[in-house]
Amino acid sequence: MMTMILCFILFVILIWAMINRLFIPKLPDKSEKRITYPLLSVLVPLRNEERNVGDLLSSLSKVTYPNVEFIFLDDGSTDQTRPLLETYSQSLTNVTIIDGKPLPKGWVGKVHACYQLGAKARGEFLVFIDADIRIKSDTLHKALQLLEKHKAGLLTGFPFFPTTSFLSKLLVPMQHMIVLMHLPLFMANYTMKPAFTAAHGAFMFFSREAYEKAGGHQTVQSSLVEDVHLTRAVKKSGSKAIIANVTADVTCYMYDSNKEVWEGFSKNIFPGIGRSVILAAFLSIFYFLLFIVPLPLALFGLFTLQFYYLLPLTLTWVIKFFIDRSMNQEKWLWLFMPLSAISLLLVLYRSMFLSFNGKGFVWKGRRYS
Repeated sequence: MMTMILCFILFVILIWAMINRLFIPKLPDKSEKRITYPLLSVLVPLRNEERNVGDLLSSLSKVTYPNVEFIFLDDGSTDQTRPLLETYSQSLTNVTIIDGKPLPKGWVGKVHACYQLGAKARGEFLVFIDADIRIKSDTLHKALQLLEKHKAGLLTGFPFFPTTSFLSKLLVPMQHMIVLMHLPLFMANYTMKPAFTAAHGAFMFFSREAYEKAGGHQTVQSSLVEDVHLTRAVKKSGSKAIIANVTADVTCYMYDSNKEVWEGFSKNIFPGIGRSVILAAFLSIFYFLLFIVPLPLALFGLFTLQFYYLLPLTLTWVIKFFIDRSMNQEKWLWLFMPLSAISLLLVLYRSMFLSFNGKGFVWKGRRYS
């Protein structure tokens, strides 16, 4: 009986994900010619990003949008980021490299860097990207088209995530699953309700008007999940925000090692749910019952030759396969769904521990409470 109930709930989740996907628009297949080309400011904060600088600027050098400025901010790097920026930026036109100011008390490093970039930008549209982002030649053009089509002030989206380490394969693509399973995308994309919001800070495409009306990065200066909080501020200020499927056009090399995945998710996941212990408890029950329990059930079914016990695990695999395929992720990662759920809960508990033990989080050599 319990197995059938589990199967029913998982089947409902699968149908929900399929319906929910209908409300996340893709970037257009082609960029269209325009009468006018408003200035776009591509704004990139960098701190100890020497491994990314070359590929990042190579990607940006292929941009075909004709009216764009590139502004890079070196945020106190202690590696070769700055000299590499100066070398590789010669392949671009209309480039500015600035040094970040000392981090004021109460600010998060990336937020302060983006605040300085926004103040320096001249564009009618501000495109904040991370150093680990790679875009296609017409990505900016197509993103502008979709932003204008929806009459929105902000377009964001979760990129395609190439994965290298084992933990990155388990956790990083789960970001797509969390959005499609837990966020009603109709409410996120077609209403002004701030509660229904998700964003990925590696790709944030604002109209200047919406950015300034929302108060810019200054309004989220102490946030570790500034992308979500700034998106909510955009909605609260009266502008529309769109979450798009940008996986065909934007790639994010998010973490290289297991340690980076562990530290990065620990920094973001509990603050990302508003530091709510109640929500953390709900997510624990949800993922344990629906995505972890099916594995021992399936093993029991195999050993006892009661094969209907394999149905819940099969449904979890189908859900993960559908979402990964929809978001252009590696197609075989569905096999590890129970391990992904276990890893997600473990990193959630570590994030909670770091939030409450008084020591806070360390990221890019800086400690945050």
